[in-house]
Amino acid sequence: MTSDEKVTYFGETDARAKKVKFGIKSKDRSRHMYVIGKTGMGKSTLLENMAVQDIQDGEGLCFIDPHGKTAELLLNYVPENRIKDVLYFAPFDVEHPISFNVMEDVGYDKRHLVVSGLMSTFKKIWEDAWSARMEYILSNTLLALLEYPGATLLGVNKMLSDKDYRKKVVANISDPAVKSFWIDEFAKYTERFAAEATPAIQNKIGQFTSNPLIRNIIGQPKSSFDIRKLMDERKIIIVNLSKGRVGESNANLLGAMLITKIYLAAMSRADVSEKVMRTLPNFYLYVDEFQSFANESFADILSEARKYKLNLTMAHQYIEQMSEEVRAAVFGNVGTMIVFRVGAYDAEVLEKEFAPRFTAEDIVNLGQYQMYLKLMIDGVGSQPFSATGLPPIPEPPIAYKDQLMQSSRAQFGQLRSIVEEHVRLQTLGASAEERPERPSAPSMPSAPRQDIPRQEAPRQEAPRRNFDDRRERPQEAPRNVPPRRERPAPPPDQEGGFRGLDALKGMAAPRPPHAQNANSPMPPRRDERKGVTPESRNDLKQALASIVNSTPKPAPKPEVKREAPPAPPQNAPKTEKSEKSETKEVPEDVLKKILDM
Repeated sequence: MTSDEKVTYFGETDARAKKVKFGIKSKDRSRHMYVIGKTGMGKSTLLENMAVQDIQDGEGLCFIDPHGKTAELLLNYVPENRIKDVLYFAPFDVEHPISFNVMEDVGYDKRHLVVSGLMSTFKKIWEDAWSARMEYILSNTLLALLEYPGATLLGVNKMLSDKDYRKKVVANISDPAVKSFWIDEFAKYTERFAAEATPAIQNKIGQFTSNPLIRNIIGQPKSSFDIRKLMDERKIIIVNLSKGRVGESNANLLGAMLITKIYLAAMSRADVSEKVMRTLPNFYLYVDEFQSFANESFADILSEARKYKLNLTMAHQYIEQMSEEVRAAVFGNVGTMIVFRVGAYDAEVLEKEFAPRFTAEDIVNLGQYQMYLKLMIDGVGSQPFSATGLPPIPEPPIAYKDQLMQSSRAQFGQLRSIVEEHVRLQTLGASAEERPERPSAPSMPSAPRQDIPRQEAPRQEAPRRNFDDRRERPQEAPRNVPPRRERPAPPPDQEGGFRGLDALKGMAAPRPPHAQNANSPMPPRRDERKGVTPESRNDLKQALASIVNSTPKPAPKPEVKREAPPAPPQNAPKTEKSEKSETKEVPEDVLKKILDM
């Protein structure tokens, strides 16, 4: 049996009251397989059985598992003679990180594929905060970095914040459209506009690059494995993206980048002749819960990858998890479709694929491990039929899981300390290269202390001048009190009114001795005062009586008083002239009370 005729078994069906195993030929798998069903219906078991057969048959494959259970299970099925063929990619293995740079060695005609794959992934992760401006700036940033040697995703934020680094990258751009953006548009952004446009991108990218788990993987310019080489040599790539240990956003980003890179590696096979292409082996890509990683690359894989012997097998739970573009590509290009029990909405959609043989009600009522499928047989799709999934393949008596992990670490991983130092030196080295005037790393802490006297010298004088000013302010008039103005002398027609007050003031008792001496004790209370004689009291009463009994007509107000400043507040200190004006306004009832003393 040739390699194209080799069958991978995954189900059994009734034939004349007898259970018969069946599967799919290798040549028919090039039209891809699509599996859908609720949790626990048998999807993962079907994928496990197919992947185990590929491993035992010596095929090359990549299995991307967002749960981690299947990825660890497959390690137990690897035979001893294939231990060195396995790349076990587990991002949570922080002590032995594997380097993976999606931006490494991307040809001119493939750059748009990398950018579109990354952009669709970012857009899905940040769907609520995505905007057209973010997409425009970020896409031009990625296109610029793809032309810069040794660039990684860590350079995105640096491109937006470091002018020297940006100038160096822009000088290396050959694409006229991208270069025009950075020279004619971004360089002319005002500081305010740039401060509004770029932080949103920096915050989002920073969520990944600030995580040591992700930074140690994507921050190294040279990947530790060549996917094209692994595909041609029939190697095994097992990717454990357990969301509980990696994080959902991190798992989605890494999975999408891996799928994009695998697709680019398959596309690179277009450089070989047709004769050589026939000798290249098939490579099988399994993606469980593929909606988490589905981007534009999926649509391209379904329509183009078949030509380059990249065969896709994908599974998920319900249709609404797919975007419109991916959904159209799936139902338009998939050769084999397998359906386990689904919900009512999905059953109505899938009924169109399986009618008139099976209805939506039939699909909803499927039991565990029961399935309806349309199988590609020798390039022709079969009529829908029912089947039952095979039970899990028994594990071999001897497993080489520990040896596999050690071998994978030795071939593709590095010690964490070495990787972190490499990433740190790469960042610091680039900064030192761009700014040679800065001192070396050991002397960097002393640089800020040398600048402190020069920066604080002017600030030491400013407070001294301001403090002196504040010390002089109490001698000035209060802010809420208008400045004093010397009133003009009263006109002759007003002298009568002021004379009566002056006479009253002159007839007052003389000031006691304690008022003339500032150091004298406080005066006694009013009822104990002895400085006023009965004669002076009688004279005072007579003067007050004459003022009360006489009612002179008020003199007309001169024009000068209209320009007089407003009266000071009640809590403001009274001046001598204000006391005179207030004495003139004393009501008669107060004066009568004084006369009754």
